[in-house]
Amino acid sequence: MAQPLEIACDESGAEGEKLVGGNTDVFAHAGVGMDPAAAADCIAELRARAPSLASEYKAGHILRERHLTTLRWLLGPAGPVLGNAHVFLADKPFFAVGKVAELLAEGDGEAGGLPGIGLRADPEVRATAVDLYREGPAAFGAERWTAFLDSFNYLLRAKNGQGITTSVEDAFRLVGDLRGAGGRAGAIVERLWRARARVESFRERLLADPHVFPALDPLIPGIVSTVAYWGRGGRPVSVIHDRQTTLTDERIAQLRELLSERRLAGLRLIESRLDARVQVGDVMAGVARKIASDELAGRGDPQLTALLRPYVDARSIWGDDRSWALLGRRPDEVMSR
Repeated sequence: MAQPLEIACDESGAEGEKLVGGNTDVFAHAGVGMDPAAAADCIAELRARAPSLASEYKAGHILRERHLTTLRWLLGPAGPVLGNAHVFLADKPFFAVGKVAELLAEGDGEAGGLPGIGLRADPEVRATAVDLYREGPAAFGAERWTAFLDSFNYLLRAKNGQGITTSVEDAFRLVGDLRGAGGRAGAIVERLWRARARVESFRERLLADPHVFPALDPLIPGIVSTVAYWGRGGRPVSVIHDRQTTLTDERIAQLRELLSERRLAGLRLIESRLDARVQVGDVMAGVARKIASDELAGRGDPQLTALLRPYVDARSIWGDDRSWALLGRRPDEVMSR
């Protein structure tokens, strides 16, 4: 077996399985394939160009307006990360819509399909998700659309924090209010109304198994995409990752089973301040999330968006055509390294 390639990872915008109504609308996961010396040099250069007295260099230090030149240098062709970093993006509300669409798929009705994949490979599932995501707000009104997403976000979470509970009855009372909206969004809601038994079955499985894989956490597809990208050609990948409460020993074992040990050779957690590669991952994830979120909201900086594009994973979970046309890459646009 080939020697595993060690990739350092960090994320930005993680809120566990809370996809709607949180602090961020975009999640970003970065994988960095630099050696420790090169990563240390990168952080040292960032400190020289955009000084900070903080003991650990973070994305926020170069996201300030006065450091825009440094940010452009970092992402640009003269910077140290082009070809050595990769970013997976998830539009969190679209991810939530995708989980609802998966409940309508023929078969076992398991929301999420394979854990960590995000949207099942079935093109019909993605088409349903895209239709609902794009037409839902206008068909139902912004307030009812947000309430609908929020209720199903809580319903499909493995754990509901903050003492909030949403029952199938509560969620389907809202679905009933949305019936008859017309158009493709209305037709999808009608299908969901008829799929109540499937939703109840899925919810029962969540409640019965406290160790269920967190299908709504975008960190999982982020790691899967990282391994798939850096391990293309069959090379095994060993991941070092900033500490994350989601990544328990049991979750790591589940990930290794999902990806098989031949692809994910190992995953260990480390304090980011102890490894410059993880700090570069933090910077890349943070700037990618901010640039992508701004573009999704229609207030993007065209130059920064264009500079981010070579880093973005073609398998990112994204539903907005306009912003993806600027941010995203086709599967055949493979970044060289």
